[in-house]
Parts: sequence; structure tokens; C-alpha cells
Amino acid sequence: MNKKQKKVLIRIIVSAACILVLKLLPIDGYLKFALYMIPYLTIGYDILIKAGKGIWNRQVFDENFLMAVATVGAILLGDYTEGVAVMLFYQIGELFQSYAVGKSRRNISELMDIRPDYANIEGEDGQLEQVDPDEVAVGSIIVVQPGEKVPIDGVILEGKTTLNTSALTGESAPYDAGVGDEIISGCINMSGVLKILTTKEFGESTVSKILDLVENASSKKSRSENFISKFAKYYTPAVCYGAVALAILPPVVRMLFLGLSPEWSDWILRALTFLVISCPCALVISIPLSFFAGIGGASNAGVLVKGSNYLETLSQTKYVVFDKTGTMTQGVFEVSGVHHSVMDTEKLLEYAALAECHSSHPISKSLQKAYGKPVDQSRVTDVEEIGGNGVVAKVDGHAVAAGNEKLMQRLGVEVMSCHSVGTVVHMAVDGVYAGHILISDLIKPHAKDAILALKAAGIKKTVMLTGDRANVADQVAAQLGIDEVYSELLPGDKVEKVEKLLREKEEKDKLAFVGDGINDAPVLSRADIGIAMGAMGSDAAIEAADIVLMDDDPVKIAKAIKISRKCIRIVYENIYFAIGIKAICLVLGALGIANMWAAIFADVGVMVIAVLNAIRALNVKRL
Repeated sequence: MNKKQKKVLIRIIVSAACILVLKLLPIDGYLKFALYMIPYLTIGYDILIKAGKGIWNRQVFDENFLMAVATVGAILLGDYTEGVAVMLFYQIGELFQSYAVGKSRRNISELMDIRPDYANIEGEDGQLEQVDPDEVAVGSIIVVQPGEKVPIDGVILEGKTTLNTSALTGESAPYDAGVGDEIISGCINMSGVLKILTTKEFGESTVSKILDLVENASSKKSRSENFISKFAKYYTPAVCYGAVALAILPPVVRMLFLGLSPEWSDWILRALTFLVISCPCALVISIPLSFFAGIGGASNAGVLVKGSNYLETLSQTKYVVFDKTGTMTQGVFEVSGVHHSVMDTEKLLEYAALAECHSSHPISKSLQKAYGKPVDQSRVTDVEEIGGNGVVAKVDGHAVAAGNEKLMQRLGVEVMSCHSVGTVVHMAVDGVYAGHILISDLIKPHAKDAILALKAAGIKKTVMLTGDRANVADQVAAQLGIDEVYSELLPGDKVEKVEKLLREKEEKDKLAFVGDGINDAPVLSRADIGIAMGAMGSDAAIEAADIVLMDDDPVKIAKAIKISRKCIRIVYENIYFAIGIKAICLVLGALGIANMWAAIFADVGVMVIAVLNAIRALNVKRL
């Protein structure tokens, strides 16, 4: 508990003790009134002040006004115990609500701990100087020591370490990183000293974007929250006027038309009970709290939701459309085979790596990685890159060609076809075909599990859209169990396909698109819900998306859907429970069957139960 909560708890204990003592004392009249005012003002002075400010600012109808009128009225009617008890239990409910919100905020605060306080810059004398991360420019070299947070995104220049990314991804298992690996801000360096070349400014780095997403999530309200806000706006004045009518009309009818005693005190007490019962605290507090807890629980699982409206839409998702490269595959090309080679495999890879050594294309990088040795560019001369075909060069005086079938045809070299799926680099040395190298984009380890999990979660159809060749796309879709696949698409074609799927689906069903590249940004914006890969995804994709997966693991999509459904289920449980109990108690209160103690349960009891139910949305580990 914080200091404010402890103060409220002390006031509750003192007031409750005073009520018990006063119940035992044989007091009456003005002395009884004066003594009961001690616990009443102790527990309710802040509510009375808020109600007074609301009246002064012409914002009369809120829960503070309802509590103030009901309790003051009960005390003026001589029901001292009931009046003080209503305020006491209301404050107990507020304490529960405050504690629940605090628990949710602490959950978010754990995520906020990823915010770095400083970055280490190495000075001219070799000493480390701590500077504000905002002051570090792109291309600077920073030093991260063991136990420190990585302040800015970059690439490791020196050092080897184990990284703790649990605050970002929700996964406790650390992973190893070394020279050449990309590193994102917010993770914790657990072992070696690292020198990192920064690739982004602090404001554009991963940690800044995460914090910005979480901090602004509450500004985007769901339909349920907007409904409750509008409901409370009209509901509270309506019940106030209803209570006035209940206090005045029945006594007047009894007196003027029935010739009976008006029994003003009885009907006024019913009206005050009606006011206490009608207080919309359970709805106004528990619904936003449910969404807040749901977003907090998702954040801890490595799923960032930009607003409760997106959480609500995600819960209705029945169609999931995927990009391929970088989403279902790793987006990392690796040599997966060498076929029909007329020389040692290592020698063929050496020729290929040297011939491609001047290119920064992913294919070239994968050849150099497969070669596994430093490339001596001095061995390479007469390099000529032929657009859309490949490259020809002289390596150690030998004419080497590396490229596709078009290049081989151009050189008059007969090729041997490859029956495996992937990018094929045909090789010719001194005008003679030397074999071909197969390069494939590896499927993500959990991609197939992700599709199975989505189908288990009730997703009706999974679709993959890609600009890759049909044979590659079909093989990936078959391996993963994806229902439909569309290949050789331009970014505009992807938007058209998504729009077609949006027209074909049922209106109540929602469509989610999952992507990671700049070319996916238009589709992410067009889909009902856009999901981006946060670790390796482009800034444009993350900006356009509604939900971000921090560890790029597609299995998290199904988890995000389950989290959203649990959250929405809790929201509707609270709505039905609160409105149902209040409706019953309002009728009983108007008929004089429900007394002030029943009113306390209808208000505070329902609120406490709804709040406790709302914080269940934080628990997402078993989903």
C-alpha cells in the first residue's frame, strides 16, 4: 500500500471502532448526533468536499454527490449508524479500487523499468562518461557494462554477452549475442562488456516506442468504455430525479387523493436508499480497470496493445492474414544446399563468396556466411554486376560467374535445374558449369505452432500474402498448414486482397493482418486490426500497427487473442452483474423491502466484487 492508501485504511479502522463504541453507549438527542459526526466526518470529509466542489463547478451528478446526499439525509432522519456505515463501506470499496488500480500500474511500472537513465560514452582518456541517452547521436559508440540496460538500438562491435529480454518479450530465457548482432534497447546486459554502434536516436529506439505505446494506450477507449461513460452521464441525473420523485410523489398522493398519512420520513428514507443503490461506481470503475489490467497483462507477455479499442476488436478476430518474409519466415537467407558441384563444396562456396564480395545483397551475405572465412577482396578483379542476372568477376585469374539461369544463358553455359524450393545461384568457372547453390529463407521455429494455436482458438481462416514466387510460397504455406496463399504480389496487390477478404467475411467477424516490413504498412492500416513484429519489424510497420509483438514470435498472436477474449469476457461479466443486481435492488428499495444495508451491498459490495473480478485480467500466464 502507498501512503495515501494507508491513510484511508487508518480512517476506516478509526471510524469502524467509533461506530462500535457508540452502539454500546446509552446516548440520545444532540449528544448522539454530535458523537456520530466524529466517525462520519473522519471517514467522509473528502467525499463531502468533492461533492461541494462538483456543485460549485456545476458538475453535480457524480458518485460523490450521491453519497453525500444519501448519508446526510440518513443522518438528518436520525439513522446515524446507517448514514455513517454507508460512507464507511463506500470508502472500503474505494480502497479496494485504489489497490486494484495500483496493482495494474505496478504491472505497467515493471515494464517502465526498461527506461534507461543514461548511456556510457568513452572519453578521450578512456574513461566512461554517463550522458543522457537523448544526447547520443546515430553512429556513436556506447559502452554497456554487465547489469546495465541497453539504452539505444544498435549493432555490437565488440564483446559477447547474454541478454535478458524478459521486460520486452515476457520470456524469461536469456539469449546469447556477439559481434555483428543487432541489439535492441531495453534489454539487460547480463555478462560481458559491450561496445555498440548506435543505429537509431533514443527517441526512435525500441524502448522509447514501447513506453510511448503503453503510456498512450489509455487514450483510445473501447466501445464498452464509451458506452459506460455515456450511460453514467445520463443515468446519474435520471436516478437523482427519480429519487426526488420517490420522496415527494407517493406522500402527496397518499395525502391528497387517498386521505392517508403522508409518512414523509419513510418515503424520504426510501429515496435515500434508492440513491445509494443507484450509484454507478461498479460500472464506472471496473470497466476501464478491466481494460487497463488486460493491456498490462498483455504487455508483460510481450504483446503491446495501443488502446482498449484494439483489445476489443482483437477479441472478435476470426480471420488472420500473414505476410511471409520476416513474419512466418526469419527473413534470414542461408545456404541450405550445394548441388551438382564439379569441385569441393568448400571451393565452390569460396568462388561464390569472392565473386559476390562487393555486394551488400542478402544473397551475397548468405554466401559469405556459408564460406565462413575472411574474404580477401584483393583476389577479385574485373567485377561486373549484371542487373537482374548476377555477377561476373575474375577470382585468382579464373573467370567466375554467379547468378540465375538468365546469366548462364547469356554466357552460353548449360545449367542443371534445381528441384528444391529456394533461391538458386548457378556457378560457372572458366566458362564451364560448376554446380549451383541453394539459398532458402528459414521458417521461424514456432510458425507452425502459431497456426495450430490460432485454429485451436477458433480462427476460421488463415491466409498468407507474399511477393515471393509461387513455388516458394506454396511450399511454406503447405509446411505451416495455412489455408490460402497468394504469391507474387506488390504492396498494392496485398491491399486489394485484404479488401476482398474484408468484403467476403461476415460483418461481425474481424480480420487481422500480421506483417513486419515497410511494404506492409498500408495493409496493416487497412485491416480491422494490424499486428506488427516489434523486434525486427520496420518503424513504418510498427507505427501503422495496432498491436506489436516484441519478440517477433507468431505464437504470441494466439495468446494476444486469448488475452483480449478473457478481458472482454470479464468486462461483460461486470456489466451484467452490476446492472442486474442494481436493477433488482432499485425495485426492492422503491418498494421499501431493501433497507440501507441492502443498499450498501448493492453499491459497495457490487463494486468490490466487480473490481476483484477486473484484476483477473492481469493473470495471462496460463493462456
